[in-house]
This record gives sequence, C-alpha cells and structure tokens, in this order.
Amino acid sequence: MHAVVVTVDITDSEAAQGHLEEETIPMVKGAPGFVGGYWVLLDEGHGLSVVVFETEEQARAGAPEVGAKRPGVTFTSVKFGEVAGNA
Repeated sequence: MHAVVVTVDITDSEAAQGHLEEETIPMVKGAPGFVGGYWVLLDEGHGLSVVVFETEEQARAGAPEVGAKRPGVTFTSVKFGEVAGNA
C-alpha cells in the first residue's frame, strides 16, 4: 500500500470544510485503489491528510500539486510513501 500525505494552509475554514465534505471525500473514496483516508485539522490555519491506496501509481494519480488551490485551502506539500504498518 502507498500513502499520499498532503498539508494545507486554510484561508477560509467554512469553505474548506464544505468542499471537503461535498467534493473531496466522495471523489477520493471513488478513486481506483482507495483503501482509506483521514483529513486532520491541526489548528485554525493548517490541516493535513493521509490517504492510502493499493499502489504507488494510484496514490500519485489523483494527488494535488503543491501551490494548487481549492475553496478555502492552498496545498503546501505533497509527499508519497510506502505504508510500513497499520493498526
């Protein structure tokens, strides 16, 4: 399994939450190879997500680009890694 770990700056928490619930999560859940995902609010201005896919190619396929914007957020880092363990 492979994960994509994304950090974001949040500029509008209401817009970000709405887009996450209405657009992002349903889209990611329907992506090929999706295993599971978590979206974490770190503080008022920052968040991160960890989304796991069956293969590295699937993890990379739908990942956002650094600097890209969605309603209420800007992507600040996007990293990929092999899942070493889970519980």
